[in-house]
Amino acid sequence: MFEACESKLDIIKNFIPSWFAAVMGTGILAIDSLLYSTYFPILKSLAYLLFYFNIGMFFIFIIPWTLRWIMFPKNAFADLKHPILSSFYPTVAVACLVLASDFIMIGNNMFIGEIFWWLGVVGMLIFSTIVTFYMFKSEHIKLDHVNPGWYIPPVGLLVMAIAGSLLMPHSSGLLYELITLVNYYGLGSGLFAYLALLAIVMYRFILHNPLPSALAPTIWINLGPIGAGIIAIINLVNNSPLVSVKNPFYIFSFLFWGFGLWWTIMAIIMTIYYIKNLKLPYGMPWWAFIFPLGAYVASSHLIFNLFKLNIVDYIGFALYWLLLFLWTITLIKTINKVYTGELFKG
Repeated sequence: MFEACESKLDIIKNFIPSWFAAVMGTGILAIDSLLYSTYFPILKSLAYLLFYFNIGMFFIFIIPWTLRWIMFPKNAFADLKHPILSSFYPTVAVACLVLASDFIMIGNNMFIGEIFWWLGVVGMLIFSTIVTFYMFKSEHIKLDHVNPGWYIPPVGLLVMAIAGSLLMPHSSGLLYELITLVNYYGLGSGLFAYLALLAIVMYRFILHNPLPSALAPTIWINLGPIGAGIIAIINLVNNSPLVSVKNPFYIFSFLFWGFGLWWTIMAIIMTIYYIKNLKLPYGMPWWAFIFPLGAYVASSHLIFNLFKLNIVDYIGFALYWLLLFLWTITLIKTINKVYTGELFKG
């Protein structure tokens, strides 16, 4: 009985911040399934199944995440100051924002969607500030610590404007102004923070050692700010009366999508390189395959809706099946490692 109790405490103690990346990935897969159900109607049923599964997963994860702050605050704060793990703390807030989009688009529940959106906004404002502050004042960050996981705070800021823009037509007065401010704050700060970090990460890729094998899946995270940025721009332009001339933003989104396609090819090539020449051991960073690719798939469908280029939607649909395959493999491996307890060993 003591060993069982100790094991449960280990789950709480070693519940690292990146667990909510699974909620992010499952949530965007649900949305993509709904978007591409026009090709296969059965995908709509899958979207609802994933939606409800994701809600349950979020509430299961939030328990050990919260208890860790109460029972093991030293461990929680240590991760918050860690040059790599700290960037994954905002995933809990991004998970709320993704669930907000799920409730609005799949659940058709604007009320609950808005609750999750506000929770995500508050979480992002807190964690994006704290994580960046600790990085700015740290004296121990080295080039070895630079990795695409650093994009997660900017991604979260960008995602604020996705569901937030859908709330704008349903609000008025001071609340409308506040939601508008939050959306533009998220889009502006997230986009420019991403561009700054992009230069730093590219510098590391070109002039430094390759990423450790355990972090190799984070190469895909670059698709996160690209896909989320495109969706945020299009949604905000479509739902904001402040923008009278929309075409330049649409063209910029298409250019951004083109960069994403190039990075998708690079990510696939680099992943194959790691599999053949190095290693690609399973770990929680595998969830980095999912949300970024899912965001890019969703952005592909939005670009198609704007420009009616079928080839763009075909590319997105092909990548959807890659996304579904990666999600399935990652989920199976995660469940297996949870069952054996390997994911909770200190």
